[in-house]
Amino acid sequence: MNEPKMNPGVLRLLVIFPNVLSYLLLIGVGIYILTNYSGLQQAGALSFWMLVFLLLAPVSLFTTYSIVKKIRKGLM
Repeated sequence: MNEPKMNPGVLRLLVIFPNVLSYLLLIGVGIYILTNYSGLQQAGALSFWMLVFLLLAPVSLFTTYSIVKKIRKGLM
């Protein structure tokens, strides 16, 4: 059975756009932590936001690495 193939440009866009959004989220969380550091520390929520930041960073980096690897192999 023949599967319809997607245009590589559209495929790249569908894969890269969420990755860009994850970087924007990472930057936003970082700015939020920096601007509200003392308030988060007093409320006891600093550890939660640091954990969110530390989990989001490697996920974004790994996704970028896998996208670049697939593009270099010619799969996208």
